[in-house]
Amino acid sequence: MMVWDIGWDIGWGGAIVLLVGLAVASIRILFEYERGVVFLLGRFWKVKGPGVVIIVPGIQKMVRVDLRLVVMDVPSQDVISRDNVSVQVNAVVYFRVVDPEKAIIHVANFFEATSQLAQTTLRSVLGKHDLDDMLAERERLNMDIQQSLDAQTDSWGIKVTNVEIKHVDINESMVRAIARQAEAERERRAKVIHAEGELQASEKLLEASQVLAKTPQAMQLRYLQTLTSIAGDKSSTIVFPMPVDLVDSLSRLFSPRAGEKE
Repeated sequence: MMVWDIGWDIGWGGAIVLLVGLAVASIRILFEYERGVVFLLGRFWKVKGPGVVIIVPGIQKMVRVDLRLVVMDVPSQDVISRDNVSVQVNAVVYFRVVDPEKAIIHVANFFEATSQLAQTTLRSVLGKHDLDDMLAERERLNMDIQQSLDAQTDSWGIKVTNVEIKHVDINESMVRAIARQAEAERERRAKVIHAEGELQASEKLLEASQVLAKTPQAMQLRYLQTLTSIAGDKSSTIVFPMPVDLVDSLSRLFSPRAGEKE
C-alpha cells in the first residue's frame, strides 16, 4: 500500500511539473514595439501583440517582428555618373515594418533584402544624373531614391521613410579638374562683368559728349578742370593742346589792327 501511494504521488508530481513546463513554454511577452506572427500547423494564423501571448507548443509557432524605425548604413558604392565620372557614394536609409505578415511571409530576410535593394537603387538612380547634380541637388536625389525604394519594398510590408546621401568621394585627378573648371568659370564671370562695365561707361561717355557738344562753354570749363587735375600731379613738364577758339581769340587780340601802319 505504501508503494502504491509513493508511485501515485510521483505520477501526480510529474504531471504537475509537465503542465507547469508547458504553461511556461506557451507564454510569450511582447513589448509595445513588437508584434508576433503566429503560424498554426505551418499556416499563417494571425498577428498578435503586444502583451501576453499564449502559444501551444508543437502546434503553433511565433516569429517576433520589431516595428521600430531601423537606421541602415548603405556601404560605399562605385557609381558612374551620366557624364562618365566615377565616384564613390554611401548613404543611410531609414525604414520600418508596417505589415508584419508580409515582412515574414513574402521575403526570407527583410533587412538583408532591403539592404541589397538600397545598394542597387543607389547606383541606378545616381547613374542617371551628372556629377554637378550629385554635389548640388542632394535633396532631390534623396527624394528620388526614397520613392524608388519605397515603391519596391511596399510588397514586403516595409515603409522607407527617408534616404540621406552621406558622402560623394571623387578621385584626386577629378578634384583638380573641377578646381580648374571653377577657376575658369570665375575668370569668365570676371571678364563678362568687366565688359559690361566698359559698355555702360561708354554709353555714359557718349551721353556726356553729346551734352558737352551742345554747349561750347561747358566744353571749355571741362578743359580747364582737366588742366587743374593735371597740374596737381608732380610731373615737371606738362604738354597740353591749345583750343583752337582760344588761339583765334588771342591772335585777333595781338594782331595789328586793320588799316594801322607799322
